[in-house]
Amino acid sequence: MTYPRLRTAALAALALVAAACAKTDTVGPAATLPTDDNLALGNPSGAVASASTPANYLLTRPQYTSSYHRDQGKPNWVSWHLGAADLGNAPRQDDFRADADLPSGWYQVKPSDYSGSGFDRGHNCPSADHTATVADNSATFLMSNMMPQAPNNNQQTWGNLEDYCRTLVRAGNELYIVCGSYGRGGTGSAGYQTTLAGGKVTVPAHCWKVVVVLPAGANDLKRITGSTRVIAVNTPNENSLSSNWGTYRTSVDALESATGYDLLSALPTSVQATLEAQTDTGPTN
Repeated sequence: MTYPRLRTAALAALALVAAACAKTDTVGPAATLPTDDNLALGNPSGAVASASTPANYLLTRPQYTSSYHRDQGKPNWVSWHLGAADLGNAPRQDDFRADADLPSGWYQVKPSDYSGSGFDRGHNCPSADHTATVADNSATFLMSNMMPQAPNNNQQTWGNLEDYCRTLVRAGNELYIVCGSYGRGGTGSAGYQTTLAGGKVTVPAHCWKVVVVLPAGANDLKRITGSTRVIAVNTPNENSLSSNWGTYRTSVDALESATGYDLLSALPTSVQATLEAQTDTGPTN
């Protein structure tokens, strides 16, 4: 007569084990989400690391993650986390070079492809955002991280925005950043052009960036709310633009409409809706 009781107890034990296993697959309120992930806020274009998607090829490195467009010879977007640990004393390497990690048979853009064009080799993920080690800084000089950028845009407007981002980090914040470009045709120091290197590199019409600002901490996604500061900027790729990047602030919604990307997709939809509709009005220096 004891067998039914043993069978019942065994079934109960199995049920408890199953329930425990199920719980490990669900992120509960007390769970710690991954932090400092370059794609923590989502993959804007659903990029994959497959040579069969040459217009949306996923490149993953410790320093940044990007969607690369083979036929445009530049990234669609580049995403990275910027925290105090990324900023050190490593000198600028200036070792611009072709990216040998691209799939076999793809054209590898060379530094000389920009020579005499009137456009800078504009970093998407900036050199000065990765100075913890020489290797980190060197990784930002791969040509797959570059876009043809009007010199005044790159060196002044964009440079001022990049400096401000690092100022925020030094003030005790950490940032999640996505940067990219879209359209065709820009005006550099030598005039208007649509492509470089015999058509192998597209000159974008616009350069954009989204910056999510958080106090340094852990469990980052859980800490992003409808009141989190989000800076979205969209600049024309022209040499005559203002050096004040704040002039070009816009909303994430507007950038999504322009690019077709789904930005901040890892956030709850209600938080996305609030943050993406706003245009930042905070300080710019």
